[in-house]
Amino acid sequence: MLDERKTAILKAVVQEYVATGLPVGSTHIATLPSVKVSSATVRNEMAVLEQEGYLAQPHTSAGRIPTDKGYRHFVDSITPQGVLAAEEASQVGDFFKGTHGRLEDLLRHTTTLLANITHHTAVVVGPEAEKTTVLAVHISRVTPRSATVVVVLSNHNVENETIQMSEDISDDHIASAVQHVSRHLVAKSLGDIGSVPSTNDAHVDAVCFATINALSRHRNDQPVFVGGASSLANAFDAVDIVRDVLSTIEQQFVVVTLLQDLLDRGLSVAIGAEHGVEPLSACSVVVSPVMADGEIVGSVGVLGPTRMNYPQALTTVEVVSEQLGRHIAEGVS
Repeated sequence: MLDERKTAILKAVVQEYVATGLPVGSTHIATLPSVKVSSATVRNEMAVLEQEGYLAQPHTSAGRIPTDKGYRHFVDSITPQGVLAAEEASQVGDFFKGTHGRLEDLLRHTTTLLANITHHTAVVVGPEAEKTTVLAVHISRVTPRSATVVVVLSNHNVENETIQMSEDISDDHIASAVQHVSRHLVAKSLGDIGSVPSTNDAHVDAVCFATINALSRHRNDQPVFVGGASSLANAFDAVDIVRDVLSTIEQQFVVVTLLQDLLDRGLSVAIGAEHGVEPLSACSVVVSPVMADGEIVGSVGVLGPTRMNYPQALTTVEVVSEQLGRHIAEGVS
């Protein structure tokens, strides 16, 4: 456990390094109002912090930079602000006031908002389709041999699928199929979709079968949107690190699992190797659950270099996730 003076010096080093990206010297730290000790004392304390693994010296004559352990102590010792700066708060407020339309569009645009504010890669995971219930089913003929199935879900999303059918299926057959499918699917979750009883009309049953088959493709859907990936490319000098990071975040399953694992572990911040995804060991992740009607329906997070502005990232992710959850609960459109 670090004493008050070492904590103050470590905090100052982290803040200065995050701001400049340059190793921090004892002379500069000694001039800060939050430290108030001589440069010799700062130099000695920084040497101890280095011995204990909180700081590192990249070059013999250079200043120090924080290690993952140093960032962890910094994050654990700060008090989350909980309030965004006025300009950023205005950005968030204006965004959610002016957002209308489909859930998918809301999630996609939220990643852009988050990436623009934090200047990190943003990840937004929406509600699992399997857990949502069907509100309505519509089938509209497009050509003599095809129709569009539209299902409205309780997570405010709308799924569309095209089905094929024989030319001898009439509009009356389609209307009967809509009634039959709706009777057996509305108020049930996509995860419960199996089959519907026969109507004893082969044409109607054929439309029903095609509809159920089309909707079953969305059972395990979980919308994942990533924005601002170029920020990661600009954050690292080493090409191999950039390549590993970008190829990893392209794998949606890895991203979703990563965020869920952190939430399951009760973490809002994972620094470096703490998250356990080796290709992202040079990155930190800040995450917050999205709550709607008292349930977790998704997550919001940012991914960036360990040299990130943690207070700002934590506050932004928390505020955006809260606003997103409220918007989803109230209805997107």
